[in-house]
Order: sequence, then C-alpha cells, then structure tokens
Amino acid sequence: MPIPRKELPDVGEYVVATVKKIFDYGAYVTLDEYNGLEAYLPWSEVASRWVRNIRDVLREDQKIVVKVIRVNRRRKTVDVSLKKVPENEKRKKMLWWKRYLKASKIIELVAEKIGKSIEDAYREVVWKLEDYYGDPLLGLEEAVIRGPDALREAGIPEDWIEPLHNEALRHIKIKMVKIRGIMFLRSYESDGVDRIKKILTAMEEVLTKYGQNIKGRIFLLGSPRYVIEITAPDYKSAEKVLSEAIQTAESLAKKLNVEFRFERERK
Repeated sequence: MPIPRKELPDVGEYVVATVKKIFDYGAYVTLDEYNGLEAYLPWSEVASRWVRNIRDVLREDQKIVVKVIRVNRRRKTVDVSLKKVPENEKRKKMLWWKRYLKASKIIELVAEKIGKSIEDAYREVVWKLEDYYGDPLLGLEEAVIRGPDALREAGIPEDWIEPLHNEALRHIKIKMVKIRGIMFLRSYESDGVDRIKKILTAMEEVLTKYGQNIKGRIFLLGSPRYVIEITAPDYKSAEKVLSEAIQTAESLAKKLNVEFRFERERK
C-alpha cells in the first residue's frame, strides 16, 4: 500500500475507501490513501435518496469514493460522506488512484533494483512527480515520450533517472493519435516541379524538428494531391505540428506562385 504524505485527510477531500463493516446505523470504511485508516460513514451520509436497507447501497470490500466531512485530529477520527460525492468526481478520483498505484509500483520496483528504501522512493520520486505533474504516472509517461529530461525537470535525483526511464519504457505504452489531410499543389511554371519540391521540403523540415515523439510524413496520393499525416501522443500536439506545416506551405506557395489548397480529412 502506498505511503501517505500526511497522517490525516483534510475536510472536503475526496478519498478512495474500502467498505469493511456494515451496520444498520452506518458503516466503517478504510481509507486506501491513508494506510488503511478507519473512517465512519453515517447512515445519513450513505445516499441522497431514501433506501430501505443500507446494504442496497453498500457491500463489504466494495471500493468507493467518499468525501471527508469531519476530522478530529486529537482523537485521529474521520467521518466521511458517500452522498456528497458527485459522479464526475467519483470517476476522476478513481482513475487518478489507479494511475497513482501503477506509478507507485513501477517506482517501488526501481527502488528495489537500485538499493533504495520504499520511503526513499516516495520522498525522492513519487511525491516530486506528483507535485510537478499532478499525477506521478503522467510524469513517467512524459519520460517515455520526451526522455529522461522529463524526470530531471521534476527534480528527480540523478541516480534514479536512467533506471526509472528504462523501467517506464518497459511498463508504459503510450497510445498515439493520428491526423491527416489532403494538399493540392499545382504550378504552371516551367520549373513547377522544383517549386513544389521546395514547398514539400520546407514542410518536412517542420515535421522533423519535433523529434521522435511526433512523426509526420508526406506522400503523393496522385498528382496534384499529397497526403500529410501526423502521429503524436495527443491531438493538441498533432494539431500544432499540422498547423505549422500548413502555414509554412501556404507562405512559401505564395512566394513561388504555386497553387495551394488544404482539406482536412475527417473520419
């Protein structure tokens, strides 16, 4: 189980919990993010609608997302609510927790390989990635996409960098997205072919400057039509590269007196 950053949660915090004991008057849950700290879920906080039996809503060992409504720091007791958790917050929190667990396991595995303690793993890596990226797994994904510098940016000590990057490459597969469009290039000048080649070369220079994480290619579909295709880790990055390549082509086409038109392919 991951090491918590603090002993007790704050009021208003959403926390992943496991239902342990169910009674007529409420239930006891353990907070997964706080080393199994026990919290009380009152009957009145189980559901916003009337239910005949609390077991119609809860079952033992069920994973739920709860909102912290009371914290007694002297007694170290916590009360939580299930009904005060919006559906979108529930989905968001559960996804974040699954990603946090995956990242933690990868980092703990590296710690074992390089002779570091679990405490070192959280203090030197997990929490730093969380602070910098908001999600430790996102930090590891950035390392897969951009290389070791993504870890250095977050302040990860140098002795972690190479083994952590290698382990991330083994365990994390980035889903790539692809966008494409059709370009029409036509010139009636005697050296029209050379002019079109200059435009295509300029576009290819744009595509190659973003490195291996973003790949682009241009190929002939059938004169005067050319396909430009961008593959990237996300649509925002792909759109940025495509936009720059098209702007480059349009600007150069005007100077070289080449007819240029672009149509986005949409599926």
